[in-house]
Amino acid sequence: MAVQRILMALVVLLAAGLAGSFYMNWKTLGQLRTVKAFVENSVFADAVAACERVQSTTPFKWTGGKQTAVIGLTSVKLNKDTIIPSYTLVADSVFCDYDPIKKKADIGSNFLERETF
Repeated sequence: MAVQRILMALVVLLAAGLAGSFYMNWKTLGQLRTVKAFVENSVFADAVAACERVQSTTPFKWTGGKQTAVIGLTSVKLNKDTIIPSYTLVADSVFCDYDPIKKKADIGSNFLERETF
């Protein structure tokens, strides 16, 4: 009888722990989405300005573009110590990668064959 009570208590504690961990994960992901949206919004104006200033054979025109899209803030981890952030915009099939740390933009016309910073 005592073994059954102990096992039941352990199952209840396990269920409560799992529920608590799922709740904390849900709250943390919500906060992370909020922070990401804030960062993307704050970087957007700088990215558009830098992308439109870059001299290229395929000019990037966000303001006058017919089809524009924000791919968003991403990062590439080169090794355990180096992470390269990139904010990508696409206007009329011309993509622009903007590095918010270096304040550098790079324009290309083929998204899949682009070079990283």
